[in-house]
Amino acid sequence: MLSLAWKFIRFDRAKSFGIITAIVISIFLIGQQLSLLFFLMGLMGNLVNNADIQDNDIWIIESQSNNVNAINSIDQRNVQEIGSLDFVEKAIPVILAPAQATFMNGKTAAVTIVGAPAPEFRMGPSSAKIDSGRIENLMQPYSLSAEYFNARTWETELFLNKPIEINGKAAKVGLITRNAQAFGASFMYASLENARILGNFPRDQVSLLVCRLKPGMDKQEFIRMVGKNFPHLRAWDPKKLKNSTVKEILISSNMGMSFGTLVIFAMISGFFIIGLTLYSSALDRIKDYGTLKAIGAKKGYVNKLIVAQAFLYAAIGYIIAMVLIIGFKFGVANSGLNIELNIPFLLFLLVLTMVISIGGSLFAVRKISKLEPASVF
Repeated sequence: MLSLAWKFIRFDRAKSFGIITAIVISIFLIGQQLSLLFFLMGLMGNLVNNADIQDNDIWIIESQSNNVNAINSIDQRNVQEIGSLDFVEKAIPVILAPAQATFMNGKTAAVTIVGAPAPEFRMGPSSAKIDSGRIENLMQPYSLSAEYFNARTWETELFLNKPIEINGKAAKVGLITRNAQAFGASFMYASLENARILGNFPRDQVSLLVCRLKPGMDKQEFIRMVGKNFPHLRAWDPKKLKNSTVKEILISSNMGMSFGTLVIFAMISGFFIIGLTLYSSALDRIKDYGTLKAIGAKKGYVNKLIVAQAFLYAAIGYIIAMVLIIGFKFGVANSGLNIELNIPFLLFLLVLTMVISIGGSLFAVRKISKLEPASVF
């Protein structure tokens, strides 16, 4: 069956080229847009991704926000109040201080200083995202991190101990991260004390609390207890807070609608271009299909022959599209776009390719299934 389908494909090379081109363009655009969307969604939740999260961790923020990147500060006294509870092992204060970084060439950039107590640095960055330097360097006075891929945006060169200004105060780069970017303002990690000083953050306030629960304490019960006894606060499982943050940003920015529309139009256009081209090709070969029926081929066999051609088109188009997507991944890697091509995503694109191609072939199947052998002679 496949060998005969391949002969049909080779016979009409012009239309075969058009069908494969349509598949490649459609799947490449879908893969490119979805991979970019997933990358941006990762940036939206990078405050959580970069942190050292344990299974018994709970994050507490003010009650009005569902987006961890945009929260109001809370009273410093909540650290002692919640930390003194019997089922809390430790309450860790965290500061998120918006600031302005100024470089030696006069360029400025909006940054967010992420401050956490040293030497644990529970908010990160993780060792996997350290490009140069050591996390202990952030314990030095007026020291903070900088992101490797922000150098191009900031139009400056980054190196260890590079002098910079934060809100007009002298500071230095003690650590360079890689792929620890943020969505919007850039993260600069620091110790809690450095973050307070450089970010001009009030000493009687913090941004959020990281609570490490004692073994045996149910997380959901603790979340309900915080909501009941501290109405101005809200406790979150960190992963759920990350998902909520991504959802809030996608809705408020209409980014999900924008990417979704592009993907849907790529699917629809690919489906109809492939379908109509296969339909046209079937009309050109209608005598061949009629001859197959006349010599005894059943309707099911002829239909399977058309579907087999669609399958081969999909396989060829998918392979070419994957080569282009992988090339895109490595082509943008140096600019800080960390595109992930995991197995589930690649399988999704494969299934989508088959659906578009084989689904489009149904136009031709419907036409040929009604064909009477005598009508072509």
